[in-house]
Amino acid sequence: MAKSKETFEKRAKEKKRQKQREDKREKMEQRKANAEKGKPLTEMLAYVDENGNLSDTPPNA
Repeated sequence: MAKSKETFEKRAKEKKRQKQREDKREKMEQRKANAEKGKPLTEMLAYVDENGNLSDTPPNA
């Protein structure tokens, strides 16, 4: 009877590689979903009020 060429170590290494690929793909998708690039300028601006606090709404003129 022939020995199996698929050893426990080989299977463990392949599982580990597969998990790393999956984790990397998930991280990439998460970065794409949370990307700051492509937002309009008005959403990226921050305003400073008279007290020096940052705000995302423009001050009343």
